[in-house]
Parts: sequence; C-alpha cells; structure tokens
Amino acid sequence: MQPFKLPDFYVPWPARLNPNLEGARVHSKAWAREMGFLGSEEDAKEKAIWTEADLDAHDYALLCAYTHPDAPGPELDLVTDWYVWVFFFDDHFLEIYKRTKDLKGAKAYLDRLPMFMPVDPSTPMPEPTNPVERGLANLWTRTTPGTSEDWRRRFFESSKNLLEESNWELLNINEGRVANPIEYIEMRRKVGGAPWSANLVEHAVFSEIPARVAGTRPLHVLRDTFSDAVHLRNDLFSYQREIEEEGELSNCVLVFERFLGVDPQRAADLVNEVLNSRLYQFENTIFTELPLLFEEYGLNPVERMHVLNYAKGLQDWQSGGHEWHMRSSRYMNGGGAEGSSAAMRVLGGPTGLGTASLNLKPSAAALGLSRWKSFEHVPYQPVGPVALPNFYMPFPLRVNPHLEASRKHVIEWARRMGMLASPPGLAGWGIWSEERLAGFDFALCAAGIRPDASGPELDLNSCWLTWGTYADDSFPAIYNNARDMAGARTFIRRLSSFMPLDGAVPPPPLHPMELGLADLWSRTAPTLSSDGQRRFRRAVEDMLESWLWELANHIQNRIPDPVDYIEMRRATFGSDLTMLLSQLALGDGVPSDIFRTRPMSALTHSAQDFCCLMNDIFSYQKEIQFEGELNNGVLVVQNFLGCTLPEAVQWTNALMTARAQQFEHIVKTELPVLFDDWKLNAQAREKLNAFIKDTENWMAGVLEWHKGTRRYDEPSLHKTPTVGRLIHGPKGLGTSAARIASLFAARDAGSQASTPHAVAHGERPTIPTSLPRSGFSLDTMKGWRDRP
Repeated sequence: MQPFKLPDFYVPWPARLNPNLEGARVHSKAWAREMGFLGSEEDAKEKAIWTEADLDAHDYALLCAYTHPDAPGPELDLVTDWYVWVFFFDDHFLEIYKRTKDLKGAKAYLDRLPMFMPVDPSTPMPEPTNPVERGLANLWTRTTPGTSEDWRRRFFESSKNLLEESNWELLNINEGRVANPIEYIEMRRKVGGAPWSANLVEHAVFSEIPARVAGTRPLHVLRDTFSDAVHLRNDLFSYQREIEEEGELSNCVLVFERFLGVDPQRAADLVNEVLNSRLYQFENTIFTELPLLFEEYGLNPVERMHVLNYAKGLQDWQSGGHEWHMRSSRYMNGGGAEGSSAAMRVLGGPTGLGTASLNLKPSAAALGLSRWKSFEHVPYQPVGPVALPNFYMPFPLRVNPHLEASRKHVIEWARRMGMLASPPGLAGWGIWSEERLAGFDFALCAAGIRPDASGPELDLNSCWLTWGTYADDSFPAIYNNARDMAGARTFIRRLSSFMPLDGAVPPPPLHPMELGLADLWSRTAPTLSSDGQRRFRRAVEDMLESWLWELANHIQNRIPDPVDYIEMRRATFGSDLTMLLSQLALGDGVPSDIFRTRPMSALTHSAQDFCCLMNDIFSYQKEIQFEGELNNGVLVVQNFLGCTLPEAVQWTNALMTARAQQFEHIVKTELPVLFDDWKLNAQAREKLNAFIKDTENWMAGVLEWHKGTRRYDEPSLHKTPTVGRLIHGPKGLGTSAARIASLFAARDAGSQASTPHAVAHGERPTIPTSLPRSGFSLDTMKGWRDRP
C-alpha cells in the first residue's frame, strides 16, 4: 500500500525523449561494469551494491534521455555516466556508512573525493582505491577539457557539496533528528545534487553562463528553484522507499509531517504546493528578471542565447525528470503515470511514452492556477493589532551601561544628518520627528546586541541601526507608489559611492540617506582591514539591492514565494550588516573560510531567520494596514497555508522556535567537531566562542527591542504621517479615477522646490509629476542638506 496518493503535479513543459537512448543504455552498462559498480547475483547476497539487473531496472539512460532530449550521442553517454556514478555513490554511501552509522569512516571517505576533481587540469590525481573514486576520476577527465575555469570551479563546488554534505544526513540519522522546513530545503540543495545537475545542463546544451552574471540573483534563483523542484518531486516519489525501507529522515514529506503535525497525505499535498510555487518563481524570474539582467550587464546576443539555452535546459530537465519518476522502478509511482491520466483517456487526451506531462489534469494544482492567489492581495486592509505569541528565547539579556548616552547621541546625530527636518512647503509632514525617533529607541536595540561595547562603539552601532531603518522607511515611500524601478536602481547604485574603497573620493551627499551613510562609513572603515571594508560594503549593498526585489513584488502586487522570501528577508532586514560587525571584530587568528562551512553558515542563518520572522510578527499591522506592504513573513504563511491570521502567527512563531533550537543544536553538537576538524588553536576557539555569544546577544537584544520600541504599537501608528494618502485621496479597488483631479491641482499649485525635498525625506509621493521616471533630480537638494 502506498502511504499517500501522489498529488497532481504541475508540469508546464512537455517531456521529450532523446533518440540516442539505446546507445546510452549500452554504453552506460559497459562503463559501470568497467568501473566496478556491478556485482553478480551471488555477490548481491553479501556485498554488492548493484547487480546488472538493478542497473537495468533503474534505467538511468532513460532519465538522461528525458532530461537532455537534444544532447548528441557522445554527450548523452557522458551525462548518463555521471548519473550512473552519482546514484551509485548515493547507494554505496547508504550501505557502507549510513546503515553502519560510521561517521569517522564516512568523513575519511568523503575527504578524499575532491582530490579527483582538480579545477586546475595540471593538478595530478591520487590513485583511485574504490569504484566511486575510479568513476569520478574517469568522468572528470572526460568532462573538463574545453570548459572555462569559472565553470570548473562552480561544478567543483556543487560536486563537493553533494559529496561532503552527505554527512549532514548521517548526523541526523544517528541522532534521530528531523530537520525543520527552512533548514531542510536549504540543505537539500547541497545533499540532493540538483545544483550539480544544473551545471551539467550547461555542459549538455553547450552553453556556459557568462562568468560576469553567474553570481547574480536571477541566475541563482533559476538554479535554486530548479533544484528545489527536482528535490521536492523526488521526495514525493521516494518517500516510501526512503522512510519505510531505508530508515531515512531527510525527506520533505516527513519534515512537514513532523513540523505541522499532519498525516502523510496532507504533508505530501503541501510539499507539492511548495514544488509548484518554486516552478512559478522559476517562470517569474525568466520573464521579469532576465530581461533587466541582460540590459544591466549589456549581454551580447550570443551571451543572451547561452543564458536562455541554459534556462530551456533546466525546463527540459524538470519535465523529463518527472516522466522518468513516473516510470522508474526505483520509486513509488503506482497510480502515477497511468492512474493520473485516466481522466484524460476518457477525454481523449494523448497517451503513450513521453506524453504524461501533456495530460491536462482536472485540478487547479496541475494547471498551475494556484499561482494567482499570490497576486490577489488588497493593500491597506484593516487588520488590527496582532496578539503576540510566547516567544522562545533561551539566551539571557544584558544591556549596555552606556545606553542613556547613546540615546542622546542618536537624536543629535539624526538631527545633523537632516533626518528630522520637515520638507519645505509641507511643514509637519517629515517622515521622522524627534518624538518618533525617541520612541523607536534604536539605542536600546544596540545596547542589547552589544552589551560590552564601549560608548563610542555603542554610538556607532546605534547610528547604523538608525540609518538602516531610516533608509528602509524612505526607500519604499519614494518608490513603492511611483513603481519606478529605473529610478530606484539609479538611487541604490549611487549610495555605493558613499562607501569608497582604495582612497576613492565620494561625491557630495545630497540628502539624509547619502549624508548619513557617508558619515557612518567615515567612522567605520578606518577600523576595518581592506578585506573587511569590502565585505562590509558588500553587506550594505546586499541590503540595499534586496529592496529592489521588494519593489519588484510591489510592482507586480505579488506576495513572495515562501522559500524566496525567507532567503531574501535576511538581506532586506540587514542581518549581515549588523552581524558582520561582530565577525570582523574577531580580527586575525580566525580563518575567514570557516564562516563558509555548513555549520557556521547554518548557525548564522538560523539566528537571522529567528529575528527576521520575529520582526514580521511585530510589524504585521504597521506594514499590512498602514503601509500597504506585502513583503511580510506572516502574510506569506497566510497566503501559502490559506489560514487565519492567528494561525499564521502561530506557525511563524513555530518556525522561529525551530530556528532558535537549531542554533542551540549546532552550538552543542556540531561546532566542537568543526573546531577539531579545522585544528583550531585556543585563541581561535576563544574568538569563535565570543562570536557565538555575540550572536546570542543579537537574538536576545533584537527581541527585547521589539518589546520596548513604540515603532509598532497601534496608537503610534495612527499618528504616523501619511502624506501620500492625504494628498492622493481614496485608496482601494475602483478609486483610481478619483485621483485624477489631484494631479492637475498639484501641477498648478505645487512648488518645484518642495517636491524633491519631500522625496528626500521619504514621504509617500503619490503625484506622478513629483518623480521623473528615471529617478528624481538630486541637484535641487544641494542647499537643503546644509539646513540646521
């Protein structure tokens, strides 16, 4: 009996079959035998991982013929050999190390494998000692000739993740631990191998991604959405084998069962919804982000063709992978390819090999109709105050003794930067007043985050929090209503010039955001090394550029995909900016690469997610009711689960708790092993333990600030200036015509000088003539910035 009925899958692209299939079948079997993958039936009773019958039943050549339908014969042979190898590795690791729970042997085994993937072709390989090593060495030498160093480095990294992070699954099996949903999806990309498959797609379609755009958000999103969809689909098909037969704990259906407390059928349906959402994000990225990327980086026609060929190759892989899962004996697919198409046979739909993805299922999920609920949000709905849950906080709060002095410093600094002035001609309508800023109490947040900082250090941290929040308030007020992406990009790019490197001279600042950033950079940069300056500047830029992503969602009126939201929220919240100050303060003696290891990366991400989701709960009414926001984690949960606000708050808090508990688990069980593996001396261990304590202080301090600030309480929200809505008139569906008269009135009566000042102050501009479509003019603010 199957544990659940397979859901109706959204497969928007037809599967096609490569005509070189039979040749790949013959070749791959001969190659597997040559590498030593196949044992006899007699051997299988004792030690063989695979027999020839196993390989025939799995039919990896059929998988590759579906996923790479246009590859010529020799290329299909090569790709098929890679998949034979990777599935053999997975089964070999299961039998030899997972079933025996041999952590020490697994680590030694995995540590050797990267030696057989030299990025520099001149680097010699060691002598293979087992079939996995022999197969990897053979494949690497056949694959890398003619490829660029950039591609080899990316393929090495994804292969290394695939191999090494298998230990994460083994650790969880040994502890009987099921991951939380955020952790699972993040880690599944590494252990599941789909990023590795995406690299092979480039090779198979003979279209490498241009190196200068390989690290951009759109290309990362294409890779990650592809990966998540591949892995989630595999989890649905492999649940019975992995959970009931192999004792695995790494399966998203099981993760949802445990986290949500639901039965396997409900969990499977929700996993399918995540899968669909990732495919919607894939499509959205192609149509809304790639065109902008092409223009921004000036890709020539050939480079654009390479990117689009790559995207098409990922599409082929999705559909072909689904078709193969429907037919392979490796997976649970009873009632799958045949059962799910029964209705269409009655309706006269296509049947036969390669047509499963063409069968239109009579369900909203299969037709992709569930995407539309993300576009139905109505802004400015009255939601009322949120009933706060009991937050899990295992770390004690300590408050810096310099708090009162820092509170005064913040007010004085913000006044000097022009953040508290009112725009000329609109007295009383400034985005911030001194009273409001005092109620925000950013010094309290800094005092909890850095309880041991000196007075000047606390002042600097308080001002960074003040500037970041002022910028976060100003940017959407300027651009969300205007829907001006071109102007927003120009605005964001100019801010980078106020964080100069290598002695560069910044331009004169023209408004509070620029003036504040220039001042903070001049106080921060001298305390950092050259590398530290570059890393900190990148963290600030990542935060600023993430606001363009938020703006894009507003332009589309689109509630974000859940996975995309979690990953982008870390940047929009400025998490790296505040945490990096603690990391850089460690100085010499700590290898910087250790922060890129899985345990340290998971540690920081879990802490960041805890604070980001916490902010979303506290700020829900402010953002949804008063600001017309749709980039909020509670709203994302509401939209995805189709639940009430109290239920969404409950599940958001559950995710927060799971991330905080994961943080504790990493500190207790994984970091001691990591420190030993890296052979850290006492000084390095002491510094890293101090960083961990700083991160705990960060989590406790941010929670305390949310409880103490007046930024989110309803009485204060009702006093918040809303220039845009007052000038603009009524809001909501069917009211746009009522605003036409205000455009002409503003044109005739408005002052040319006042509009840019209002924009600079971050008020909600709602008169289109106040913002040129390529960005507002900064020249008119030169005299204003010197106002007392």
